[in-house]
Amino acid sequence: MNVLWIMADQLRWDYLSCYGATHIDTPNLDRLASKGVRFDRAYVQSPICGPSRMSFYTGRYVRSHGATWNGFPLRVGEPTLGDHLREVGVTSTLVGKTHMTPDREGMARLGIEPESEIGARVSECGFDVMIRDDGTNHSDYPGRCAEDYDAYLRAHGMDGDNPWEEWANSAVGPDGKLMSGWLLETAPYPARVPKEHSETAWLTTRGIEFIEAQGDTPWLCHLSYIKPHWPYLAPAPYNDMYGPDDLPPVNRSEGEHTHPLMQVWAGTRICRSFQRNNVRETVGPVYMGLIKELDDQMGRLFDYLESAGRMDDTMIVFCSDHGDNMGDHWLGEKDLFYDCSARIPLIVYDPRRKADATRGTTVDKLVEGIDLTPTFIEFMGGEPKPHVIEGRSLQPLLHGEPVDWRDHCISEYDYSTRDARRGVGVDQADARLVMVFDGRWKYVHVETMRSMLFDLEADPDELHDRGDDPAYQEEIARLSALHFDWARQHHTRITRDAATIEKMTDSREPPGIIIAYWDPEELEADGLSMPQHI
Repeated sequence: MNVLWIMADQLRWDYLSCYGATHIDTPNLDRLASKGVRFDRAYVQSPICGPSRMSFYTGRYVRSHGATWNGFPLRVGEPTLGDHLREVGVTSTLVGKTHMTPDREGMARLGIEPESEIGARVSECGFDVMIRDDGTNHSDYPGRCAEDYDAYLRAHGMDGDNPWEEWANSAVGPDGKLMSGWLLETAPYPARVPKEHSETAWLTTRGIEFIEAQGDTPWLCHLSYIKPHWPYLAPAPYNDMYGPDDLPPVNRSEGEHTHPLMQVWAGTRICRSFQRNNVRETVGPVYMGLIKELDDQMGRLFDYLESAGRMDDTMIVFCSDHGDNMGDHWLGEKDLFYDCSARIPLIVYDPRRKADATRGTTVDKLVEGIDLTPTFIEFMGGEPKPHVIEGRSLQPLLHGEPVDWRDHCISEYDYSTRDARRGVGVDQADARLVMVFDGRWKYVHVETMRSMLFDLEADPDELHDRGDDPAYQEEIARLSALHFDWARQHHTRITRDAATIEKMTDSREPPGIIIAYWDPEELEADGLSMPQHI
């Protein structure tokens, strides 16, 4: 058995037609959903690329693995999915993006050479790498790993000092001059790169090539796409496939933000930009075009899997690492815990016969991104590791088995590097948020400030923060207690499993150690004996 784990970057759950979107049609992902299970309430552990992915790759909460922001290294020694699967003879290979930052200081302290086999895996979040592509390889932003794509573009006649920048992230304006994809005004123009050579098409090709090269040894392939993450620039015909009239109505209301942090946040540059109707109406259709391009490539990929017979022996998982606010709630980019950002699409196709009864169904239980690692370990025949992995295997839900499931989920956000932190005068050590969501009530703990609360049953659009309303203090207290319970759990005691600890308890003291016995009779009463040399 094998696993193909597909991840899109910055893809909203409600921009897929299998999740009810009517403004866009994604027939190929719908096709996958018809063969598997669509999870309707899946949430990431942090609504930003790096920490979200580190939680996916470790099966652990952000406070546990410590990589709380983009560019914050995952510390040496943190167990990863690749480490767990290698124990059962399964390779884990990356084709695409991880947003991983290696802990070079930790490797140097331990004498691990980055170029060694161990060093390479530590640097790549436990994966063996076929292709690492995090998008832009701008010289001022090192470690983005687009060199392979640059070489591909050059091999197809698209040369330059920085082919990614000059072809994938540039368009030709009406006056014939190059326009940078970094500027939002460029979005409606087609990228210079043809669609058959776009980053999305290229990564699909690389994924197919990886699968074609595999023999009988079980594998996991993490096929991880850059798009529809910004820059919002698409190749023709996807650049103008949609227009402003195709966008769903923006979800926001006047006077929506009553929390001081949110008032400052909505005033930051990115948010002010996406509050302008012309920006949303320019960028939003291209975001949709990038999703349509991704869905078309999924069709190409799924056709290959079917023709190659891989649908019989491969679990296929499709998800994203977070969403995109796209002007909702007066916000731009990702960030924060509104459903447009923290909730993700998650579709799982399990080829085993035990999953036949659930094909084409929807599960509304609360699922977390950290649930995928234990799912893959169980699928590959590995043993559970609840002392290390904090997620739960989805296998019972995939097979329609009764299971006592979680009644709330957790997401975290470190906003220490965001402008809003200084705007509200919060020290970087206190710039943290924690979401507790029980399926109806979404509670947000804000360190040093009042909490936020949303009732998604009465207010599904999350437009009314009830955190300062005395009528809701009972719910706030209840959810705050859940947060406190979660925070008090062991999050870093991972070197001893429960069975080992029980044995240590039974044996009381280490062998040869005798403490607080008065005489040999007391010792014998406990079934112990004096050391042999006495």
